[in-house]
Amino acid sequence: MDRRNHTDVNYFILVGLSEYPRVQIFFFCVLLVSYLVTVLGNSLILFLIHYDPQLHTPMYFFLSILSFLDICFTSSIVPQMLINCLLSIPIISLSKCLAQMCVLLYLGVVECLLLAVMAYDRFVAISDPLHYVVKMGPQLCIQLAVVPWFIAFLLSVVPVLTMPLDFCGHYIINHFSCELLAILKLACNDLKVYEFLMMATSFLTLLVPFTFILGSYGQILRAVLKMRSADGRRKAFSTCSSHLTVVVIFYGTAISMYMMPQDKASRDEDKIISMLYCIVTPMLNPIIYSLRNKDVKGALRKLIGGKNDS
Repeated sequence: MDRRNHTDVNYFILVGLSEYPRVQIFFFCVLLVSYLVTVLGNSLILFLIHYDPQLHTPMYFFLSILSFLDICFTSSIVPQMLINCLLSIPIISLSKCLAQMCVLLYLGVVECLLLAVMAYDRFVAISDPLHYVVKMGPQLCIQLAVVPWFIAFLLSVVPVLTMPLDFCGHYIINHFSCELLAILKLACNDLKVYEFLMMATSFLTLLVPFTFILGSYGQILRAVLKMRSADGRRKAFSTCSSHLTVVVIFYGTAISMYMMPQDKASRDEDKIISMLYCIVTPMLNPIIYSLRNKDVKGALRKLIGGKNDS
């Protein structure tokens, strides 16, 4: 980072809802409940997948990675937001703010790529069920799970660490957290080259995976319609609809933030949209996958039944 970052600005003030104390208290309660639901729900899915041998399949392996990722994602932002809700003037140091920005961006890109991997897994499972276990072997699953973390680092963290930033005394962030776009709006130096790079990165991490997912589900739809068994079609639609629901919510909000034209003015709408993919989506993931998935509900019933028997 440019040395002037540390001389001009040493801290930021996160506005959030500090101008509305009564609303901020309500927001604290909602935020706390959503965080507990996210952590407990995703932890439960992780435990059930580990506990039940029937869930030791590629699909649930990737689901466990997604649950772990969602816990990390929300834990990197929500605890600090909860603390800020209790402060009249939420202050965060420059180093902590930039670290949070990098972590949020990195984990968000990982989730984009992981959802595309999960779509490929569903495509193989439905289009070629007889060879599914062979094609999606343990070695390939591990590779597909690791690659998004590596690619995301190259596409997000490396560009952010190399961009020059000069805030010229601007230290008030109209946001709940140190989100990338909110930070860039404070910068007073010319970032046209980086903005072009960010647009190219957004294309690679949002539009390309999203297009791949839509193409995969197009092929899945063709395969499902060819099935003779109505029960098989119903099971296939049930399995894929959970993943597709998560995809629509996550990609829809992220694309509206990072692929739309931006100006230097901070908007309250940006705060609401970022809350959808940073907090709401990780909270809904365990609910969507558990309520719409017979295998997960079956594993939960076996777990509860086993405890009752003992």
